[in-house]
Amino acid sequence: MDFTDTMRQRRAINFFDPDKPVSDEELKGIIETASLAPSGLNLQPWQVIVVRSQEAKEKLMAAASRQTKIIEAPVTLIILADMNGWKAGHPMVEKTWANLLDLGYMKPDQRGWFEKGAQKLYGTQEKSLAFAVKNAAFFSMALMLAAKDAGLDSHPMDGFDPEAVRKAFDIPENFFIPLLIAIGHFNDRSMLMPPKWRKSYGEVVHATF
Repeated sequence: MDFTDTMRQRRAINFFDPDKPVSDEELKGIIETASLAPSGLNLQPWQVIVVRSQEAKEKLMAAASRQTKIIEAPVTLIILADMNGWKAGHPMVEKTWANLLDLGYMKPDQRGWFEKGAQKLYGTQEKSLAFAVKNAAFFSMALMLAAKDAGLDSHPMDGFDPEAVRKAFDIPENFFIPLLIAIGHFNDRSMLMPPKWRKSYGEVVHATF
Protein backbone atom coordinates (compact mmCIF):
# COMPACT_ATOMS: atom_id res chain seq x y z
CA MET A 1 0.00 0.00 0.00
CA ASP A 2 1.24 3.50 -0.80
CA PHE A 3 2.30 5.30 2.40
CA THR A 4 -0.04 8.25 1.88
CA ASP A 5 -2.92 5.81 1.33
CA THR A 6 -1.99 4.02 4.53
CA MET A 7 -2.05 7.29 6.44
CA ARG A 8 -5.36 8.38 4.96
CA GLN A 9 -7.07 5.01 5.41
CA ARG A 10 -5.98 4.40 8.99
CA ARG A 11 -8.94 5.05 11.25
CA ALA A 12 -9.73 4.53 14.91
CA ILE A 13 -12.34 1.81 14.38
CA ASN A 14 -15.01 1.40 17.06
CA PHE A 15 -16.64 -1.76 15.74
CA PHE A 16 -14.63 -4.92 15.05
CA ASP A 17 -15.81 -8.12 13.41
CA PRO A 18 -15.39 -10.86 16.04
CA ASP A 19 -15.61 -13.52 13.32
CA LYS A 20 -12.52 -12.32 11.45
CA PRO A 21 -9.34 -13.41 13.25
CA VAL A 22 -5.85 -11.95 13.33
CA SER A 23 -3.35 -14.79 12.99
CA ASP A 24 -0.23 -15.12 15.11
CA GLU A 25 1.79 -14.68 11.92
CA GLU A 26 0.00 -11.43 11.07
CA LEU A 27 0.48 -10.08 14.57
CA LYS A 28 4.16 -11.02 14.59
CA GLY A 29 4.65 -9.23 11.27
CA ILE A 30 2.95 -6.08 12.55
CA ILE A 31 4.98 -5.99 15.75
CA GLU A 32 8.27 -6.65 13.97
CA THR A 33 7.53 -3.92 11.43
CA ALA A 34 6.58 -1.47 14.19
CA SER A 35 9.82 -2.28 15.98
CA LEU A 36 11.65 -0.45 13.19
CA ALA A 37 10.38 2.78 14.77
CA PRO A 38 13.07 5.19 16.00
CA SER A 39 14.02 5.36 19.65
CA GLY A 40 16.35 7.41 21.83
CA LEU A 41 19.84 5.86 21.77
CA ASN A 42 18.14 2.89 20.07
CA LEU A 43 17.08 1.65 23.52
CA GLN A 44 13.56 0.65 22.37
CA PRO A 45 11.91 0.91 25.81
CA TRP A 46 8.65 -0.68 24.73
CA GLN A 47 6.97 -4.01 25.26
CA VAL A 48 3.45 -5.30 24.77
CA ILE A 49 1.09 -7.69 26.49
CA VAL A 50 -1.00 -9.56 23.93
CA VAL A 51 -4.61 -10.02 25.05
CA ARG A 52 -6.36 -12.76 23.07
CA SER A 53 -8.23 -15.13 25.40
CA GLN A 54 -11.80 -14.48 26.46
CA GLU A 55 -10.79 -14.48 30.12
CA ALA A 56 -8.05 -11.92 29.56
CA LYS A 57 -10.32 -9.75 27.41
CA GLU A 58 -12.93 -9.66 30.15
CA LYS A 59 -10.33 -8.66 32.73
CA LEU A 60 -9.08 -5.89 30.48
CA MET A 61 -12.57 -4.68 29.60
CA ALA A 62 -13.42 -4.42 33.30
CA ALA A 63 -10.48 -2.03 33.70
CA ALA A 64 -11.27 -0.09 30.53
CA SER A 65 -14.72 1.43 31.01
CA ARG A 66 -16.41 -1.71 29.66
CA GLN A 67 -15.38 -0.88 26.08
CA THR A 68 -16.86 -3.70 24.02
CA LYS A 69 -14.28 -3.33 21.27
CA ILE A 70 -11.90 -5.21 23.59
CA ILE A 71 -14.17 -8.24 23.41
CA GLU A 72 -14.96 -7.86 19.71
CA ALA A 73 -11.41 -7.30 18.45
CA PRO A 74 -9.38 -10.50 18.01
CA VAL A 75 -6.47 -8.98 19.86
CA THR A 76 -5.75 -5.98 22.06
CA LEU A 77 -2.23 -4.90 22.93
CA ILE A 78 -1.36 -3.37 26.28
CA ILE A 79 1.50 -0.99 25.50
CA LEU A 80 4.23 -0.85 28.12
CA ALA A 81 6.75 2.00 28.38
CA ASP A 82 9.82 1.01 30.38
CA MET A 83 10.97 3.89 32.57
CA ASN A 84 14.12 1.95 33.50
CA GLY A 85 14.98 1.26 29.87
CA TRP A 86 17.95 3.65 29.87
CA LYS A 87 19.76 2.39 32.96
CA ALA A 88 23.10 0.59 32.87
CA GLY A 89 22.63 -3.12 33.46
CA HIS A 90 19.19 -3.22 31.86
CA PRO A 91 19.17 -6.12 29.36
CA MET A 92 18.22 -3.89 26.43
CA VAL A 93 20.82 -1.28 27.37
CA GLU A 94 23.48 -3.98 27.41
CA LYS A 95 22.25 -5.40 24.11
CA THR A 96 22.32 -1.92 22.57
CA TRP A 97 25.83 -1.31 23.87
CA ALA A 98 27.09 -4.62 22.46
CA ASN A 99 25.51 -3.78 19.10
CA LEU A 100 27.15 -0.34 19.05
CA LEU A 101 30.51 -2.02 19.64
CA ASP A 102 29.90 -4.68 16.98
CA LEU A 103 28.91 -2.10 14.37
CA GLY A 104 31.79 0.24 15.19
CA TYR A 105 29.69 3.13 16.46
CA MET A 106 31.44 2.97 19.83
CA LYS A 107 34.73 1.78 21.31
CA PRO A 108 35.04 0.00 24.66
CA ASP A 109 36.65 3.02 26.31
CA GLN A 110 33.53 5.11 25.50
CA ARG A 111 31.31 3.14 27.89
CA GLY A 112 31.48 5.86 30.53
CA TRP A 113 30.46 8.49 27.98
CA PHE A 114 27.52 6.30 26.92
CA GLU A 115 26.26 5.84 30.47
CA LYS A 116 26.73 9.51 31.39
CA GLY A 117 24.88 10.57 28.25
CA ALA A 118 21.89 8.41 29.13
CA GLN A 119 21.96 9.66 32.71
CA LYS A 120 22.00 13.28 31.55
CA LEU A 121 19.16 12.76 29.09
CA TYR A 122 16.89 10.53 31.16
CA GLY A 123 18.18 10.50 34.73
CA THR A 124 15.31 12.13 36.61
CA GLN A 125 11.84 10.81 37.34
CA GLU A 126 10.28 13.29 34.92
CA LYS A 127 12.82 12.61 32.18
CA SER A 128 12.55 8.82 32.64
CA LEU A 129 8.79 9.02 32.19
CA ALA A 130 9.10 11.27 29.14
CA PHE A 131 11.73 8.95 27.63
CA ALA A 132 9.55 5.90 28.06
CA VAL A 133 6.31 7.46 26.84
CA LYS A 134 7.79 9.30 23.83
CA ASN A 135 9.46 6.17 22.56
CA ALA A 136 6.44 3.96 23.22
CA ALA A 137 4.37 6.52 21.28
CA PHE A 138 6.69 6.17 18.25
CA PHE A 139 6.22 2.41 18.46
CA SER A 140 2.45 2.65 18.95
CA MET A 141 1.92 4.85 15.90
CA ALA A 142 4.08 2.49 13.88
CA LEU A 143 1.93 -0.43 15.11
CA MET A 144 -1.25 1.17 13.83
CA LEU A 145 0.27 2.04 10.47
CA ALA A 146 1.76 -1.44 10.12
CA ALA A 147 -1.66 -2.91 10.90
CA LYS A 148 -3.34 -0.76 8.26
CA ASP A 149 -0.64 -1.65 5.73
CA ALA A 150 -1.37 -5.32 6.45
CA GLY A 151 -5.09 -4.82 5.78
CA LEU A 152 -6.13 -4.62 9.43
CA ASP A 153 -7.81 -1.93 11.49
CA SER A 154 -7.02 -0.60 14.95
CA HIS A 155 -8.18 1.64 17.75
CA PRO A 156 -5.91 3.33 20.33
CA MET A 157 -7.53 3.61 23.76
CA ASP A 158 -6.69 5.75 26.74
CA GLY A 159 -10.06 5.28 28.43
CA PHE A 160 -8.84 2.83 31.06
CA ASP A 161 -7.67 2.68 34.66
CA PRO A 162 -3.89 2.14 34.49
CA GLU A 163 -3.62 0.81 38.03
CA ALA A 164 -6.49 -1.63 37.49
CA VAL A 165 -4.78 -2.89 34.33
CA ARG A 166 -1.48 -3.13 36.20
CA LYS A 167 -3.08 -5.21 38.94
CA ALA A 168 -5.08 -7.44 36.58
CA PHE A 169 -2.01 -8.33 34.50
CA ASP A 170 0.66 -8.16 37.22
CA ILE A 171 2.62 -5.41 35.44
CA PRO A 172 5.80 -4.26 37.26
CA GLU A 173 6.04 -0.69 38.51
CA ASN A 174 8.85 0.25 36.11
CA PHE A 175 6.34 0.20 33.25
CA PHE A 176 4.08 3.15 32.51
CA ILE A 177 0.98 2.08 30.56
CA PRO A 178 0.27 4.82 28.00
CA LEU A 179 -2.45 3.16 25.93
CA LEU A 180 -4.19 0.04 24.67
CA ILE A 181 -4.49 -0.79 20.97
CA ALA A 182 -7.26 -3.04 19.64
CA ILE A 183 -6.44 -4.71 16.31
CA GLY A 184 -8.75 -6.55 13.94
CA HIS A 185 -11.10 -6.07 10.99
CA PHE A 186 -13.80 -3.42 10.75
CA ASN A 187 -17.26 -4.88 11.17
CA ASP A 188 -18.82 -3.89 7.84
CA ARG A 189 -22.28 -4.44 9.33
CA SER A 190 -21.68 -1.22 11.26
CA MET A 191 -21.60 2.33 9.96
CA LEU A 192 -18.17 3.86 9.34
CA MET A 193 -18.52 7.56 10.00
CA PRO A 194 -16.71 10.08 7.78
CA PRO A 195 -13.13 10.99 8.76
CA LYS A 196 -12.85 13.85 11.23
CA TRP A 197 -11.03 17.06 10.33
CA ARG A 198 -7.25 17.42 10.55
CA LYS A 199 -5.19 20.56 10.97
CA SER A 200 -4.02 22.29 7.82
CA TYR A 201 -0.39 23.22 7.20
CA GLY A 202 -1.05 26.74 8.43
CA GLU A 203 -2.64 25.49 11.64
CA VAL A 204 0.24 23.11 12.35
CA VAL A 205 3.12 25.53 11.76
CA HIS A 206 3.47 27.75 14.82
CA ALA A 207 6.30 29.89 13.49
CA THR A 208 9.04 29.98 10.87
CA PHE A 209 12.41 31.58 11.57
